[in-house]
Amino acid sequence: MIRLAMTTDAETFERVRGPLADRGVQVGHVRAKERSLRVSSGGDGEAATVDGEEFDGFDVGLVYPTRLMEGAVVDERLGVPWVNGRDTVVTSRNKAGVLATLDAAGLPTPKTTLVSNPVDESVVVDAVAEFSYPVVVKPNSATRGVGVAAATDLDSLLGVVDYLNLIHDYRATGDKSFLIQEFLPDARDYRAMVVDGACAGAVRRELDADALAAGRWKHNVHRGATARGVDLDPEARDLAERAADALGIDYLGVDLLETDDRLVINETNARPTVDAATKYEDDFYDRFATLVRRTAEDE
Repeated sequence: MIRLAMTTDAETFERVRGPLADRGVQVGHVRAKERSLRVSSGGDGEAATVDGEEFDGFDVGLVYPTRLMEGAVVDERLGVPWVNGRDTVVTSRNKAGVLATLDAAGLPTPKTTLVSNPVDESVVVDAVAEFSYPVVVKPNSATRGVGVAAATDLDSLLGVVDYLNLIHDYRATGDKSFLIQEFLPDARDYRAMVVDGACAGAVRRELDADALAAGRWKHNVHRGATARGVDLDPEARDLAERAADALGIDYLGVDLLETDDRLVINETNARPTVDAATKYEDDFYDRFATLVRRTAEDE
């Protein structure tokens, strides 16, 4: 039995435990944040054992901890390979970097400009000049739709940027960049799951009628949208697989936006939430377990 370490105990952890156990992969939780972790022994030689046996006996990790500072300590304690390691997580978290890589690979993405603070207001004005309103403004490395806003004119755009400037003024803020992106009205929002190079299923994220009537437009599940399993058409499946290949990531959520005349890759997530098995293809967990096992054996 291979032991897989997961640094989340949220939805994905509970959903994957049983199906992976049926395939010879025992899943355990390793707490990586909101705790204390001994970093060095101070000469007593006990740093690696002071936290008990919670780090012992694992063969592989699923995804490197989301907090990279704590992750470095947890990674050292575990001493195992990751399905998605630190470099993979950092790659996917950088929205602008992902879109630049995909664009260079000839894959369709929304028109996007990166702004790196601090800049004069004139830089923002020039950057948005090639867009039509409304535009989307989003932090470059946030997740779950945090901080994403729509600006309907220059004044509202500069107002959003003012708030970002307040955050970026703080010296400890690591990522001081944000994106200006074209807004695709009424786009259908899909999350495709790519496992080991092949699309293993997808969900469509939808807002209910009341939310739409109230003017909401962000389809993040964490903001109240519902994820419904769907069968992607061949073009969308191929696009998701090509995105994972271009980024070199074996386990990846690929967010697609589809309008009546366009299909684009909006973002990727190297820490994708696993939804109910009924929303994926029948061999999803077979592929998942195979990828975990090969990662452990390749070390």
